[in-house]
Parts: sequence; C-alpha cells; structure tokens
Amino acid sequence: MNILIIGGGGREHAMAWAFAQNPKADRIFCAPGNAGIAEDAEITALDVLDSAKVLAFCAEHEIEFVAVGPEAPLAEGLADDLREGGMLTLGPGREAARLEASKAFTKDICAACGAPTAASQTFTDPDAARAYVKAEGAPIVIKADGLAAGKGVTVAETEAQALEALEAIFAEGIGARVVIEEMMTGEEASLFILANGTDFINIGTAQDHKRAFDGDKGPNTGGMGAYSPAPIMTDEVTERAIAEIIRPTLAEMAKRGTPFQGILYAGLMIEAGAPRLVEYNVRLGDPEAQVLAMRLGAQLLDACLACASGELAGYKVSFADDHAMTVVMAAKGYPGSYAKGEAISLPETDDPRIKIFHAGTKAGESGLTSNGGRVLNITARAANLQEARDLAYTTIEQIDWPGGFYRRDIGWRAL
Repeated sequence: MNILIIGGGGREHAMAWAFAQNPKADRIFCAPGNAGIAEDAEITALDVLDSAKVLAFCAEHEIEFVAVGPEAPLAEGLADDLREGGMLTLGPGREAARLEASKAFTKDICAACGAPTAASQTFTDPDAARAYVKAEGAPIVIKADGLAAGKGVTVAETEAQALEALEAIFAEGIGARVVIEEMMTGEEASLFILANGTDFINIGTAQDHKRAFDGDKGPNTGGMGAYSPAPIMTDEVTERAIAEIIRPTLAEMAKRGTPFQGILYAGLMIEAGAPRLVEYNVRLGDPEAQVLAMRLGAQLLDACLACASGELAGYKVSFADDHAMTVVMAAKGYPGSYAKGEAISLPETDDPRIKIFHAGTKAGESGLTSNGGRVLNITARAANLQEARDLAYTTIEQIDWPGGFYRRDIGWRAL
C-alpha cells in the first residue's frame, strides 16, 4: 500500500522507519519530511494544513493510509477532512484533539469522568490569576492553555517565577488562557494507547527528560531523551492507569459524541503506586516515538492500520524482552535562540541495534546541516537499558557537530 505520513520531525522519521520494515508498505511519502526521513520515505513539499491539497496529493499518488504525526494539523481538523474525503486516517478529529489543544478542556473531562489529576483552576483574567498564585504560593505549575510544542509549562519553584510565567502567557493578548495547578510529586512516566472510540490497546511505556541540562536542570524543552519501557510502570500501575484514567476518558469522549480515534499519550505522575494524569497528548511523543518504534518495528504499521480501520478488538502487540534509549542532540542555545545551517557529519553504521533519527536536518550541496532546535535522536536497542545507553552514547561521540549539545545522563533515574 501507499502511505502518507504528515510531519517532519524525529517522531515522523521513527514512524517512517518502522513502517518501512513492514512488507505492506510499498511506497511511503512524508510531508514535509527532513533529510533523514528521505532515507526511508519520499519527501514532498505539501502544505499539511491545507486539507484540499493533502487530499489531492492522496488521489494523485493513490495513497491508501494517512498517519498524522504532529498535533497542530490534528487541532486544525485535518483528520476530520481526510476521513470525510474517504481516506483511512490515523489521528483524532478536531474535537477529540482538544485533549491536547486545551488543557482546560482536559481538566473538564477529568472532572466529568473522575480521572485523578492535579487540582487546578483556569483563568482568562490576569489579575485574578496573579491573586490566585499569591494566595496559593509556590511551588505551583503554570500552563498555557493551548498548544505550545511541549514548552508551555512552567514548574515555578517561587512565586516570582510563577508571576513571570503568567506575564509571558497573558502578553499574548486577548484570548489568552492559563491553567494553574498544584505541583504533583512522584515520578513521571508516559503510557501510549491506540484507541478507535471504545476499543483500545497499550502500545508501550516510556520516560523522558524534559529539562535541557544534566541533573534535570534548566528550562523545559520538547524532550532531551527517553527510554522504554518505564520501570515505574509496573503491570499493576499500568492496569490502574488504564482503569482509572484511560478507560473513563475514552468513555466520556464517546458519551459526548466525539469518540477518540488515534494515539492517546498519557503523561502520568506516579506516587506510592497511584497514577494521576499530568496531561494528554493526541499523538506519539517526541522523543518517545523513537524508542517505541525501535521496540515495535514493523508491528507499528499493523497496529496503526488496525486502529484506523476500527479493528482493535482483540488486537495485541508483542515486545521482545528488550530496552531502548534515545539521546537528543540539539543546537546550542536551544530552547532559546540557536543557529541553523551548521555542517554535521554522521558515523556510518550497519548495526541494526542503532538508528540515528533526524528531527531538524536539511540536505544541501555541501552535505547535511542543522535546521532546527532538536536536530538528531541517537537511538539504540539492547537486552537491557545499560547496554542501550552505552550504544547510544558511543554512537553520539562519533558525530562531528561542534554546534550541538546533549545531556549525558539520560536514563539516570532507572540506572
């Protein structure tokens, strides 16, 4: 079959690579793609927010399945338009995508279905928000209500930090909305679900590192590394998360007439074996997609097809008894300002346990160059996490890119 993947980051490279392992995939296209994705798919320049153009491309290239990677096209309703156009599509519609696009909406869903999460209040009035912060004190969590590419959350250790975060959000002008919530304690992990309304399957767990620097210091980023499986997500904790959070959420969404179809990524805080929801995303995480893809391989396409076609009942994925780790190499200055267009030289390897996924790269006459904040995802799979870590860091040391940096402690909590 011919497949179109929407997106151009590390997540989409991981999807393209995994799909390409499956004999069902005849041709894989990716829009807009990147230099690394070109190794596993045909890159096309396409306005992914223009549904008519996407549908026209699908007709012209006899596309049979579309997988939407990033959150922005989902929030804009691309999946709705593709399904209405007759395309087999992976990804929630606009209303269901509000689980990520609006943190306030997710809080409403949790309240309605009884899913455990942090106590919170939502504000559109800056003065009221500031008064609430002063009354509650710190530490406290400030969240921009809309999409923020994983960087719209401030865990404020002091009242001053919280007020500064509020100023930044409300500086956006009319319509700015903020969710202020208690700071939950415990260990954070992620659970990934494929759902098609009522049926769903678990496709894996992971833990990532959001802070820019070693020791979980510095500003929040889109993610500086991840590993799978997440040790804290024992069978018992996973079963509790599904019973108390996932299943009630899916039931509430279906009850409202907006059933969820696609990948539901639950960020969880676990304390004393009890999970609470931190937030939902409505797509694979990035860099979590990379470690899941390494462990699932060709199965990822089969599972996504089963989800999109409504055939998840009784479906299961199988994991080998292995572990995967990815280390993000980012441009110096990220998540602030950073340079683009810097030359990168990658090592050659035919080791099937290692894959360098590209997140922000560009190919030109002079070779491979950087083209983003998070640029490379050095990913390895092994029998245990220590071996996967050693493989990943041995590989990253062979990369020649003076303008890049990476954390040297990915997986520290587990190791």
